[in-house]
Amino acid sequence: MSVKIRLKKFGTKKRPYYRIVAMDSRAPRDGKALEELGYYHPIEKEERQLKLHEEKIKEWIKKGAQASPTVKRLLNKNSIFFNRNE
Repeated sequence: MSVKIRLKKFGTKKRPYYRIVAMDSRAPRDGKALEELGYYHPIEKEERQLKLHEEKIKEWIKKGAQASPTVKRLLNKNSIFFNRNE
């Protein structure tokens, strides 16, 4: 089973918000998640847009989870880098 760290969409039309989750790569976008790792509200003010559980994210990365490009950008913006040698 390949695990991805990606976004799970919630909200209404033109008012989206997302949860950052660890999921099986074959699962649908809004399917059941293995674990929730944070959230992202793109419409909120800058300081309230993103909340991450860094320890959980680093644990999944060590287990071999791959982040989607969007999640990788959000994590790099908050100084969580993807190094396999950690």
